Amino acid sequence: MHRKLILAINPGSTSTKLSIFENTNRLIEGKISHTVEDLKNFEHIIDQKDYRLDLILDWLKNKDIKLDQLRAVVGRGGLLRPMSGGSYIVTPRMVKDLEIGIQGEHASNLGGILAKAIADKQDIPAYIVDPVAVDEFEEIARISGFPEIKRKSLLHALNIKAVAHRYSDEINDEISNINLIVAHLGGGISVAAMRKGKLIDVNNSNEMGPFSPERTGELPVGDLVRMCFSGKYSIKEMKKKIKGTGGLSGYLATNDAKEVVKRIKQGDKKAELVFNAMAYQIGKEIGKMATVLKGEANVIIITGGLAYSDMLIDKIIDMVSFIADVKVFPGEDEMEALNMGALRVLENKEEAKIYENEVVLDD
Repeated sequence: MHRKLILAINPGSTSTKLSIFENTNRLIEGKISHTVEDLKNFEHIIDQKDYRLDLILDWLKNKDIKLDQLRAVVGRGGLLRPMSGGSYIVTPRMVKDLEIGIQGEHASNLGGILAKAIADKQDIPAYIVDPVAVDEFEEIARISGFPEIKRKSLLHALNIKAVAHRYSDEINDEISNINLIVAHLGGGISVAAMRKGKLIDVNNSNEMGPFSPERTGELPVGDLVRMCFSGKYSIKEMKKKIKGTGGLSGYLATNDAKEVVKRIKQGDKKAELVFNAMAYQIGKEIGKMATVLKGEANVIIITGGLAYSDMLIDKIIDMVSFIADVKVFPGEDEMEALNMGALRVLENKEEAKIYENEVVLDD
């Protein structure tokens, strides 16, 4: 049988998303949900491997997809060592780092592990693509101003790289020939400077940059320190304030931008001010990344779920259009991005990277 299908796997904390592609065509998509009851007996994320693997194999069987139809399996990349962007072969060493959670436990760590477990059954390649651990910073970007703390590259790399490739395909040019500012606007916000295909600077969306629907972004550090030592809050409560109940959620008790826009149209002045402030901070961050590129940005790309909000986009464009033209790619299709990353390798448009050759190993 001719192998022509690609299986994409995206494990989340409460679900495993799956898609079957033939070239660029998505033939089947699905989601396996995992309840708290299902997961309660697994102490660590890695302990869920066999449980999720069996469910994926059952899903394939129910969809009448045979393993010998697959030409490759691609999984969501996890919290690996800092690494350059691209599509990577899943190697035993990568699996080891995913299993121990070299930069922390996260459901996405299972992506490469599950991909390899299935691919090995057929002796076909397993890949990951542009994980959140992508780090292409120039050294100057790591300096924070506080010697004990380095600026880190943690971002929505998969979607940011995917829309960059999409734009380069549209203009029929190589990603390595253009400079971009890419703003991913979702539950967290990443605004990145991309020079010749490399993400040379970005705000850490958990701790810096603009506030978002549920994250505070960067804060006045003096006031933050005083809050932390006031005795009123535990470290858990402070972490929740920064990531979870910050941003729109903190000011307006909702993380739903559509709800905020609805309130604005009904005359809610506080909602209008806070929403405008989020747009203001995003525009300001884009301006900061323009200076990183010394004004030489070919285009500004805005993507992510919030990019569906015309009200938000119009305000941002009004601030930044003097820098470069603005291109909007609303939404985020992680499954398509995974498939395209695998296809670029399979069609010899890009060479697959080897994890061990790209990271600094400490053993």
